[in-house]
Amino acid sequence: MSKNQKKQNKNQNEQKKNNQKAESDLEFLQQYIKEQENTKSAQKPSQKKEEQSDQNSQQINQNTYGNLGPAYKEGMELINTRYQDNSEIINLGSWQEGETKQTSPPTIPIEKQYPEKNYPQGQIMEYTKDQAFRTSSQEMKEREKLMDHQIECLRKAAECHRQVRKYCQQIIRPGKRLIDICEQIEEMNRFLIQENGLEAGIAFPTGCSLNHVAAHYTPNNGDFTTIEYNDVCKIDFGTQVEGRIIDCAFTVAFNPKYEMLLKAVKEATNVGIREAGIDVRIPDVGAAIQEVMESFEVEMDGKVYPVKVVRNLNGHSIDPYNIHAGKSVPCVKSGPNVKMEEGEQYAIETFGVINGKGMIFEDGECSHYMKEFGKEMVPLRIPKARNLLKFIDNNFGTLAFCRRWLDRGGQTGHVLALKQLCDAGIVNPYPPLVDIRGSYVAQYEHTLILKPSCKEVISRGDDY
Repeated sequence: MSKNQKKQNKNQNEQKKNNQKAESDLEFLQQYIKEQENTKSAQKPSQKKEEQSDQNSQQINQNTYGNLGPAYKEGMELINTRYQDNSEIINLGSWQEGETKQTSPPTIPIEKQYPEKNYPQGQIMEYTKDQAFRTSSQEMKEREKLMDHQIECLRKAAECHRQVRKYCQQIIRPGKRLIDICEQIEEMNRFLIQENGLEAGIAFPTGCSLNHVAAHYTPNNGDFTTIEYNDVCKIDFGTQVEGRIIDCAFTVAFNPKYEMLLKAVKEATNVGIREAGIDVRIPDVGAAIQEVMESFEVEMDGKVYPVKVVRNLNGHSIDPYNIHAGKSVPCVKSGPNVKMEEGEQYAIETFGVINGKGMIFEDGECSHYMKEFGKEMVPLRIPKARNLLKFIDNNFGTLAFCRRWLDRGGQTGHVLALKQLCDAGIVNPYPPLVDIRGSYVAQYEHTLILKPSCKEVISRGDDY
């Protein structure tokens, strides 16, 4: 047989395998959807339950999505493809064709897609320089096995995050209300991860900070702000499984004039990820981030603006149920001369701004709150404050929450009780963080873990 014939046969065999795989995925999806629709039609309408007399221990009611999720409408055509064109959003990659057991829009929870718990791994990056030996060290590979359950939880949360953000990249368009975008993201997040109290669910409120607002903004009920063509919007949301948090963010802009700003910040984040590692000094990571980001300029409306690092916003280490675990990763060469260590998890995030000061401050109506981690019990005399604290403990623990979620859980009229918890130092408010008006802030963020033999950028996707 000639070389050409062998090559042709090999290509035909590979194509046959790919076709069989695609058919297998399609059969899985068709069978799953058929089963869910049959189940739905067989279900009888449930009787309304009486409201609990004791609302003090009220849990957030799970929305009834139907068996095919919050985006599914009766008769909707479901598409089996991983590909998605994201070209309408500046500096965001499109999702490429590949293996998938999800539909568009998403209708299948993560655990149903991966019954064997073989969740996709993130981007694997080998250590370099003094730590290069770890890549081939059998001892390190054995040590890594002790982290198997932790990694499994993180990969499950990360796959949920990827599928939710792919969905939200379809629905974010000029003229849409931010509160609707946030609620669609959150409902899909809850459905795909199969929210289960503190065991699995949303890690923190969906941020959708616009323009000069850098972080910690999500609409309270009654806020009908919309995203427009000339806006720069930071979409920052998280997913958690057993307290293992994926913290990941990207910037949405439709006007090409912002392209270099977004490119500067994304490249700076990727440099921070590249430099992070075991025994790396954190200020060195910040110095590399700053050097890259501040090498960019943006020409806009006839003026040239240097990209400035937002100096007082940082990446951070993450522990179970603790989004800011103690170590900060600044975007500049500053801070304590501490090292990153084996086993640590980090959110590497950078913020860049044009036409601003590069220093943020608190301003605006607060929407984000979080119980103080490790706070000892404080006696509360006012019943409403005690009741609200019980609700927070049951539903959020030490994870961040927002006022919309209190309303969703039936905690209407919570403003005074929430203030009392803040005054007592039990709950901390996190108001919006802003630069000066007229500035534009961009953000990109990924979660990574420093495993013994390699680092894994768990939240990496085709989009960024």
